Amino acid sequence: MAYADLYARWKADPEAFWLEAAGAIDWTVPPVRALDDSRAPFYEWFTDAMGNTCWNAVDRHVQAGRGDQAAIIHDSPVTHSKRVITYAELQTRVASLAGALRARGVEQGDRVVIYMPMVPEALEAMLACARLGAIHSVVFGGFAAAELAVRIDDCTPRAIIAASCGVEPNRVVHYKPLLDGAIEMAAHKPEFCVIFQREQEVAKLVEGRDFDWHAFQYGVEPADCVPVRGDHPAYILYTSGTTGQPKGVVRPTAGHMVALAWSMRAIYDVGVGDVFWAASDVGWVVGHSYICYGPLIAGCTTVVFEGKPVGTPDAGTFWRVCAEHRVRSFFTAPTAIRAVKRDDPEGRLIGGHDLSNLQALFLAGERADPDTIEWAQRHLGVPVIDHWWQTETGWAIAANPLGIEPLPVKIGSPSVAMPGYDVQVLDEGGHPVPAGNLGAIAVKLPLPPGTLPTLWNAEDRFRKSYLSHFPGYYETGDAGYVDADGYLYIMARTDDVINVAGHRLSTGAMEEVLASHRDVAECAVIGVADPLKGQSPVGLLCLNKDANRPHDEVVRECVALVRDRIGPVADFKKAVVVDRLPKTRSGKILRGTMVKIADGQPFKAPATIDDPAILDEIRAALATLGLPAAG
Repeated sequence: MAYADLYARWKADPEAFWLEAAGAIDWTVPPVRALDDSRAPFYEWFTDAMGNTCWNAVDRHVQAGRGDQAAIIHDSPVTHSKRVITYAELQTRVASLAGALRARGVEQGDRVVIYMPMVPEALEAMLACARLGAIHSVVFGGFAAAELAVRIDDCTPRAIIAASCGVEPNRVVHYKPLLDGAIEMAAHKPEFCVIFQREQEVAKLVEGRDFDWHAFQYGVEPADCVPVRGDHPAYILYTSGTTGQPKGVVRPTAGHMVALAWSMRAIYDVGVGDVFWAASDVGWVVGHSYICYGPLIAGCTTVVFEGKPVGTPDAGTFWRVCAEHRVRSFFTAPTAIRAVKRDDPEGRLIGGHDLSNLQALFLAGERADPDTIEWAQRHLGVPVIDHWWQTETGWAIAANPLGIEPLPVKIGSPSVAMPGYDVQVLDEGGHPVPAGNLGAIAVKLPLPPGTLPTLWNAEDRFRKSYLSHFPGYYETGDAGYVDADGYLYIMARTDDVINVAGHRLSTGAMEEVLASHRDVAECAVIGVADPLKGQSPVGLLCLNKDANRPHDEVVRECVALVRDRIGPVADFKKAVVVDRLPKTRSGKILRGTMVKIADGQPFKAPATIDDPAILDEIRAALATLGLPAAG
């Protein structure tokens, strides 16, 4: 079926469309009704259904005779180790951990915080919670104690499952002291902790509170899957909030399963036995949707990678993993590919790897600039598919649906809206703008299955954050436009659209031009306060490793390039070369923080920042441009 026909079929009868999609899931009680609008605008899906996510991700594959198929491949260049876990082994391990949790009192509806690195045991912990109907909240491993404490107090877990440490290319990250510190700070105290001891560091356990992973499970009765209602929360995932208080995104069980099952085939074009790899972390939404649940629900083999795009050992590690494990669909962040491109601009490390199994590279998480997409397409020889979604949605709002009908790729666009999403571009008054015009991107309610119905214990905040600005719509917080063919272009976060002498300009459009310069590996454009024009754009440029020309020469060329392609209206006159850009650990560039530095406003380094020391480097770089506030 063609994409246009499928989208039209969804629009004509959303209820029938999603009930048909629900046929991919094993139910204890199948849904009769898809949408529950009884509390609009707080919509729910499949509330009359009963089922279990762990059953759909693990047990049913064993029951179907695929127990010997690889479920998880763990590839860890930082510990020089690899291992494979079959579906049958995964079922045994998950049932054992779930049984041990139940023996200590964890039941349906209880919360469990998971604080672990990229090891298979992290997925086992998530699945063990799902098996019992417990609600897990994964916190990125190595997160600061204060941030972990905030999340403990918000979701009040009965238990915490953690590892003794994480392993980075050049250091061991001590998780246990951070966990101990967080529990000490938190008003809520968990009843017990389960610690997975790694050989790189064996942590000291608190007697009576902490249990060793293996000893904890010794002699317990394995647990069966507990069916839960369709609207039962599968998990809570915290995303940073503008107030500093993180927002607990709730993911309901039934919609989550249906949406992920549909997306694995329709968007990524993978199914039973295919190897799918999302190079992300279990602490982020990509790790939930497409390292753990999506691939396993679809019967794929999922790759759990403990390494970096560069430095473990080099910029060829991605291609080694794809070749070695015969990856069919590979998903990572544009920032990871930019790092690879910066270290290996000629793509020499791709050669020598057999990538004949690879059908596509998918990008999401940050805007994918055309230069990076073109570089990857040229060197990999496969489609490079940008797609756009958020922690809140859990799966793609816009994508190129390879499993339905591969559409022409328009570089710079994440393609078209997926069924379930009626995407509109609105002006400040909430009115749709003509094709090609920049505006706020919003999605007409109701959102599809798998998306957030609310925030954990914060219904008013959910309404205020997402529903109040444009009544009847979900506000994405992104700005962009739709072209005449219905292709969506995400140009910036709404906050990153700058106003230069009355002209609303997209920083993303300027970044696109800068990234096309042969020496620029990565860049960011921010709007800084200007007494005359309101705001003025400033570029921060990271150069390729082999760029050996004077920096002021590169800056001059970049300024001329923007003025040539966007015009004098952009008022682009200032740029500076920096060694690196401040990012979150998931790869998002912290543009808002850099704006505050440039404008001399007070700011707090975000908890998700990769390396706080970089902010001093940015301050020094901006000061060289004569920005007095930055100095």
